[in-house]
Amino acid sequence: MVMKFLRENVWAAVALTLIRIYLGWQWMEAGWHKLTGDQAFSAAGFLKNAITNPVADKATQEAIYPTYTAFLENFALPNVKIINFLIPLGEFLVGLGLIVGGLTAAAAFFGLMMNFLFLFAGTVSTNPWLTLIGVIVLFAGANAGKFGLDYFLLPWIRKGWAKLTKRGGGQTTQARL
Repeated sequence: MVMKFLRENVWAAVALTLIRIYLGWQWMEAGWHKLTGDQAFSAAGFLKNAITNPVADKATQEAIYPTYTAFLENFALPNVKIINFLIPLGEFLVGLGLIVGGLTAAAAFFGLMMNFLFLFAGTVSTNPWLTLIGVIVLFAGANAGKFGLDYFLLPWIRKGWAKLTKRGGGQTTQARL
């Protein structure tokens, strides 16, 4: 019943518009400061700290997310220049998508992914709050972008997808598999 309300009700769409704009502003502002700050953004210190002080079980002192720590140590840190580019750009684009209501569900999904990556590294900050709001926006689906670019984008995307799946003698992609 709550999901139906979130996904279909026009008043929910109004509330979701305000929520997604707030959430988008938080992401866009974080990305913008990293993109345009006085000093160049560097995630190297954050990554080194996450590797040397991983989130650990207090009783056993064992890392809770050893595979994530290994990912940071073996991929993220050696490729920190790529990470330094992707984090601010990702934050900015997630914020932009949420503010304008364009590809809203995708923007919420990628925002949630970043929130969880920051949480796995041990950074709490505003991440739980932004995660909660992001889940609401994601669960609302297309209704969260009803008063935004998704109103125009989603029908266009559906129409293009329908054309793609009808190629090959009128069979859908699933029928050909």
